[in-house]
Amino acid sequence: MSEVSRLPDAVLVIAGPTASGKTELAAEVARRFDAEVVSADSRQIYRHMDVGTAKPAPALLSEVRHHMVDVAEPDQPFDTAAWCDGARNALSDIEARGRRAVVCGGTGLYIRSLLRGLFDGPRADPQLRSQLESAEREQPGELVRRLEKVDAAAAARIHPNDKVRLVRALEVYELTGRTLTEWHSEHALAQRPFREITVAPDWPRETLYERIDRRSAQIVEAGLLEELASLRERGFAAGLRAFDAIGYREAGLCLDGKLERSDLVPTVARATRQYAKRQLVWLRGQGPCRMLVGGDKEGAFRAAEELFSTS
Repeated sequence: MSEVSRLPDAVLVIAGPTASGKTELAAEVARRFDAEVVSADSRQIYRHMDVGTAKPAPALLSEVRHHMVDVAEPDQPFDTAAWCDGARNALSDIEARGRRAVVCGGTGLYIRSLLRGLFDGPRADPQLRSQLESAEREQPGELVRRLEKVDAAAAARIHPNDKVRLVRALEVYELTGRTLTEWHSEHALAQRPFREITVAPDWPRETLYERIDRRSAQIVEAGLLEELASLRERGFAAGLRAFDAIGYREAGLCLDGKLERSDLVPTVARATRQYAKRQLVWLRGQGPCRMLVGGDKEGAFRAAEELFSTS
């Protein structure tokens, strides 16, 4: 990991499932506390992918400075270590300018790695990853089967649809001869580079699903299919890892004639609900988190005041 200057003493983290209102909440806190936002979203890092990632609107990006948005091309290799390096540099820059910092996003691995550190495992191996991804395409479920044989504990905690983490777990084993579980146990993710309070918008399940349904319809109406078609026309290959994100994956099926356009919105909504469930499970396992009923911004303000007033 690259060297960075002094990190902030305190960082507010806004986590939670997709479509729960994290972006709006982070903007409210940033306005109130003279803060900047570090995005912890594994798809908003990509340039040109605006509609399907529900990226903050240009007006908001102009008003509230956001970091780790539009930092890579869709075909550029970008892993958790690269994000963590970038996020730490952004936090150091924020600290150097006397601003406060809010980390906001739903990519749990990014947040955990920033707050607790990354274990000293191997860097990504693009060729090996490509082989593993090909094996999964040829025989769906192959990644889980292989991982169960070498690291049953990791196979049990990683969702069968989470191909990114399955590939990483197998990659670590293939490159080091040691399981991801062993690495994590040794490292214990025990680094704590700054104080933090984590908050999350909290909605009744039915309300969250309604928000997801609206978001799914909005991104399709806003031009999801057209955005992906334009990216393909610009030479970005259909099989890119970036396009395996929810929304783009389903849009790709439409463009390839494998999914009716009339089925696009409900298919995206269904996949997003399943992802939101996994995000909530992750959140419950990460330690103290203040749940903000109905996205209570006053609760977020109180947490920020408590955190920043002692820094």
